[in-house]
Amino acid sequence: MQRVGINISKIRQDFPILKRKVNGNKTLVYLDNAATTQKPLSVINAINDYYMNYNSNIHRAVHQLAEEATFEYEKTREKVAKFINAHSADEIIFTRNATEAINLVSYSWGRTNVNKDDRIVITELEHHSNIVPWQILTQERDAELDYIGIDNNGYLNMEDCNRYLQSDKVKLLSISHMSNVLGTIVPINEIIKMAHQKGIVVLVDGAQSVPHMPIDVQSMDCDFMVFSAHKMLGPTGVGVLYAKKEILNEMKPFIGGGDMIKEVYKHRTIYNDLPYKFEGGTPNIADVIGFGAAIDYLKKIGMHNVREHEIEITSYAIKAIADIKDIILYGPLDTNHRGGVIAFNIGDIHPHDLATIMNDHGIAIRSGHHCAQVLMGRLDIAAASRTSFYIYNTKEEVDKFINALGEARRIFRI
Repeated sequence: MQRVGINISKIRQDFPILKRKVNGNKTLVYLDNAATTQKPLSVINAINDYYMNYNSNIHRAVHQLAEEATFEYEKTREKVAKFINAHSADEIIFTRNATEAINLVSYSWGRTNVNKDDRIVITELEHHSNIVPWQILTQERDAELDYIGIDNNGYLNMEDCNRYLQSDKVKLLSISHMSNVLGTIVPINEIIKMAHQKGIVVLVDGAQSVPHMPIDVQSMDCDFMVFSAHKMLGPTGVGVLYAKKEILNEMKPFIGGGDMIKEVYKHRTIYNDLPYKFEGGTPNIADVIGFGAAIDYLKKIGMHNVREHEIEITSYAIKAIADIKDIILYGPLDTNHRGGVIAFNIGDIHPHDLATIMNDHGIAIRSGHHCAQVLMGRLDIAAASRTSFYIYNTKEEVDKFINALGEARRIFRI
């Protein structure tokens, strides 16, 4: 097994599910990491420890269990802030997922700042989570939604980008840092600088980038960033909204109820301080604590090492796939400009049929439109197969995947 600054064999021992046998006696080859990642024992144990030893609600009691739970929950907030280099933990809002984080911005910021004939700009690369909320908002406000296009190699059309961002009517640019289909990594710092020169607020969808590369929101200078715990070794049900404190202070709450208040009277309420103003109700305490363990795990490996490993294994996979007859690859071929995601089609095999054959070999890949039907339309396809890598994947697993592709070609006689 390969080594790129990290010991992959040792890492794999931390993931119990990777020892599982599927479809008889085949060792699981998990290549669906862009959808969700597997969890190391440290994350599983952290969640288990909470429920076994200090299960309690937070922020609302002075007994020992509540104090312990509150401490661990807030410690994760501090870890997240440091992980992305936010100014302070007050800029970190916990949500259910990145989708909810985008919707929070759409409702709490968008409905105050976007008006008739204003424009919101997104791209053809976007996941539905970064399309639908803006469709709802622009339709409601009688505003316009514009798309920055991509070229035939999957790169963002920077002329389009520059043209749209020159408009005085654009209030928001909401853009994926890394495509969940093509793997395209956009030149985010350059784009944010262009937007800010025109006073345009920028939201970065970091669902695919934050788990796979070093992120510094201060250097990036984004106004908002969203991402999810489950794509970076953490549990499902936890998302993050980062936002600059001055923006959060001006935004109205998204959800009303307990814990997001200071004082409630019959006809008015004084809202809580940041970040609690945006965290109404009992949160997902156990999984936030589990997320803290996931961050610890990634920090121990080092995000530069995570990125280097994925560049190596993706380069290896692209080279092997490109040699297969009848393969169509989508997205940039230069792995310095893409993440560990490879979308493709092979001959006239439907992606769902291919995924079934892969499953017969114990290999988990994704098939379908990947919640990116606008991009599918741009590529003039209905669906694609997708394989995606993370820190525990090996070249040997890529070899198994390539051999299974050969078997699929034989079955379908192409």
